[in-house]
Amino acid sequence: MNGETAMAETTELSTAKEDWSKEDVLGLLDCMRSIVPSNDVLKFKTTESHMDWNKVTFAHYTGEMCKRKWSEISHEVRKFRTLSELILDVQENVKNPYKGKKLKNHPDFPKKPLTPYFRFFMEKRAKYAKLHPEMSNLDLTKILSKKYKELPEKKKMKYIQEFQKEKEDFETSMARFREDHPDLLESVKRTDAPEKPKTPQQLWYLHEKKAFMKLHPKATMKDVKEALGKQWSQLSDKKRLKWIGKSLEQRELYEDAMRDYVLRHPEQSISLDDLTKNTLTKAERQLKDKFDGRPTKPPPNGYSLYCAELMSNMKDIPSTERMVLCSKQWKMLSQKEKDAYQKRCEQKKKEYEINLHRFLLSLPEHEQQRVLSEEKMIGIHKKTASNLKQSAVKGITTSPADANKTTPDKPKRPISAMFIFSEEKRKKLQEDEPELSESELTRKLARMWTELSEKKKEKYRRLEAAAKAESEQKRQGFGKGKGTAVRGKLPEPPKTAEEIWQQNVIGDYLAKYRNDRIKAVKAMEATWSAMEKKEKLMWIKKAAEDQKRYEKELSEIRAPATNVNRKIKFEGEPKKPPMNGYQKFSQELLTGGELNHLNLKDRMVEIGKRWRKVTQAQKDRYKKMSEEQQCQYKIILEAWLKSISPQERAAYKEYTSNKRRGTAKVSTPNPKMKIAIPAQNASETDDSDDDDDDDDDDDEDDDEE
Repeated sequence: MNGETAMAETTELSTAKEDWSKEDVLGLLDCMRSIVPSNDVLKFKTTESHMDWNKVTFAHYTGEMCKRKWSEISHEVRKFRTLSELILDVQENVKNPYKGKKLKNHPDFPKKPLTPYFRFFMEKRAKYAKLHPEMSNLDLTKILSKKYKELPEKKKMKYIQEFQKEKEDFETSMARFREDHPDLLESVKRTDAPEKPKTPQQLWYLHEKKAFMKLHPKATMKDVKEALGKQWSQLSDKKRLKWIGKSLEQRELYEDAMRDYVLRHPEQSISLDDLTKNTLTKAERQLKDKFDGRPTKPPPNGYSLYCAELMSNMKDIPSTERMVLCSKQWKMLSQKEKDAYQKRCEQKKKEYEINLHRFLLSLPEHEQQRVLSEEKMIGIHKKTASNLKQSAVKGITTSPADANKTTPDKPKRPISAMFIFSEEKRKKLQEDEPELSESELTRKLARMWTELSEKKKEKYRRLEAAAKAESEQKRQGFGKGKGTAVRGKLPEPPKTAEEIWQQNVIGDYLAKYRNDRIKAVKAMEATWSAMEKKEKLMWIKKAAEDQKRYEKELSEIRAPATNVNRKIKFEGEPKKPPMNGYQKFSQELLTGGELNHLNLKDRMVEIGKRWRKVTQAQKDRYKKMSEEQQCQYKIILEAWLKSISPQERAAYKEYTSNKRRGTAKVSTPNPKMKIAIPAQNASETDDSDDDDDDDDDDDEDDDEE
């Protein structure tokens, strides 16, 4: 019974397949496109599963037949898209089923002739297979290849002549095929494009390959690559520079040839930006820069300089122990000696900046940009590149860092309560358990802090509050007279808990993995993922504090410089309602606490995304709600203005008008002072002015939206 059913289904499917013409298939796809939602952003399988195939029916085709046909034709294209995109691809495939890689499957496409060797191989294979039935296909191929090489030239000519005759016929047929099907050959790659430049290793490999093959004629390609690969890795810097120079010369010639090619073939969408890709690896680029006179970067601080000098005499000591010894020796130095190392480090930095500046002057402009970006200077000051040229003309040796200096460093942020506790207990813990490493010590201190009672924690929190108050005073004093400079510099982006932890333990891991940063980072990531939540808690709290710090500094930068533009609080002033539907929608989301897990910027982005998904009817509802609140606000504002004194009313009007015009100097009360409003009635005010002010504010907010 089941067999009969399967046979019947197969017969029906094959009949349906024969009945469908090309026009019918395109009609099916048009019907499907009309049903697919306009905002189709789901996976194609999801939309396909919800499709009502009865709505797709047309002519004499049922919904089931349409569904089967779609399943059949959609196999021809990739499906990692939405259904609407997939239908377009299937449409293109139905119209041009042989375009691109499927061109050779076209019934009119001429068959390529077999090469002389393959003719010989096909002729002799059956004979040798009978003679040697125990041989595999690979062994037979090797024997026949050897036999063909040993064949006399007269016998080879038979196969060569047959090949040439068929090749002429193929070229004639191919020319006819091009004339008959020009649309199928649009995407054929042009052969006149310039050859891409080779890397230094490729140039050296091609040069050495011939000599190697002469010495080792029986070597396979794998052996050649392995042997020459080892030789290249052991090649001296001086010899390697020769091939780096040749590669760069090839690159310049290729860029010139490619520009001409792009001009000759405007129909091909080739971007000139693709020509700037380099043929050198990072190590090769560094070697070339060093040879050209690029200075070596100095240590970042006095401790690093001390470690570098100390490690030069530690060749016999294992690398895992070097950092530990350096750390211990550094702790034994007096503050005066540490300051001397720091001073030397600063001197080396200045020398490096001068030498780097000289090196930059010797480079063309595009190379200057590359070096500056590698030095992470490109975004610090936009005028650096132009200043280099000006200073070169004037003969002034100013460094890029000198050009970028704006203000002295800000006061340091105060340490948290947990860090005050850690610093207090660290020395004692080190004495009690000297075998602990820095990372183990930090983890233990973090556990001790979490296990500490709230009563004992209160002591450290008071110290933290006092440190914060002192830091805030210093920061305010620093900001006076330097507000513009500080405001012009963006705050340091906040770090994640993992990044803060990695900064604290990176030294230990680098020592463990012999300064292999990639291995050290992978090990740190594995350790972090294996850490318990209790161990991570300290770093999570630090990350939260860093996020708060970032948001606070960002708000300080965004805040206007003068006191005039700050919000003045008038006692009893009614709160302004949302000016439009979008502000009302934002207010609902923000007050609901749904987006509290996001920072300020991400909240606004998320609100914008949600607003775009809201229907027009809902938007109109929010708009109506905001208009109602504005009407109520105007009534309350009018009553409040009548209840205050004439002097306060004049101050309020002056403040609102100056706020709108954005004037620099306005005589207003102290922004920190709340104006006391006596309960008394005042004379009639010019209410129309206030209404005008509110309307202007509405316009401004609408523009901002």
